[in-house]
Amino acid sequence: MSKVTVVGAGAVGATCADDIAQKELCNEVILVDIKENFAEGKALDIWQVSPINSFDTRVKGSTNDYSMTAGSDVVVITSGMPRKPGMSRDDLISVNAAIVKSVTENVIQYSPNAIIIVVSNPLDVMTYQAYLSAKMPSTRVMGMAGILDTARYRAFLAEALNCSPKDIQAMLLGGHGDTMVPLPRYTTVSGIPVTELIDADKLNAIIERTKTGGGEIVKLLGTSAWYAPGTAAAQMVESILRDQKRIFPVCTWLQGEYGLKDIYLGVPVVLGKAGIERIIELKLNAEEMQLLNDSAKAVKEVMNVLDNMIASA
Repeated sequence: MSKVTVVGAGAVGATCADDIAQKELCNEVILVDIKENFAEGKALDIWQVSPINSFDTRVKGSTNDYSMTAGSDVVVITSGMPRKPGMSRDDLISVNAAIVKSVTENVIQYSPNAIIIVVSNPLDVMTYQAYLSAKMPSTRVMGMAGILDTARYRAFLAEALNCSPKDIQAMLLGGHGDTMVPLPRYTTVSGIPVTELIDADKLNAIIERTKTGGGEIVKLLGTSAWYAPGTAAAQMVESILRDQKRIFPVCTWLQGEYGLKDIYLGVPVVLGKAGIERIIELKLNAEEMQLLNDSAKAVKEVMNVLDNMIASA
């Protein structure tokens, strides 16, 4: 019996739970939310799709009752508050760190062997908070950002090249946000280097659009994205539960890789049933390394804000 818990039944969490159920990645999905009856309602709606789309995964909801999550193999944490007008970055970190800490502790109480995937924002620092709270090996606490960011990059490239997104492979490093580092040298279309198919100006424009991909959707919708982030987290769940050992860019704890230490940052990893089974170190040129170091510096600044909050608490 395999079981997945998704904490946070908002648009991202519900999308993730729906995708996991539709693909029958496990026997049971538990959706948890703090809002009374919200998770129960979303779970019931998803379960009622099962006769239409023919899946057997049971979907159940819970209002803050973590005993229902007991024995989960994977836990996806999407809980958190979006940044509100006039709210500082530090305020957002403080509020969401408290939420992620509480959720992680509750989850670990009932599922001490679970693998944790964090989707809450600010992504890199919230993954760090989950790691601190979980007190488990870093190979089992990771953040979802790279799959979403490369998906946006690949989608934009498919549009520009007028080709199938299925044929585009891409890699991206760094923090989730404006300092992410898409790697054109490691981007191919059916094995053809993308630089042979598109001119430098167009490619750079796509890279810049990728970096602000989340912001573009916020401007259009007035809220953040949910289909792509929720589905990206579900893809990580699939690679773990099915032990696919897929190579994805994942926010992981670095201990000397890429010359970086004690930082949660996006790099390519092998994702299987043990969680992060291997970190892959790409050979970066001087320019790429500089961009990665800049990204790491930006992430480390935010991690330091959290460390100071914890120290003064």
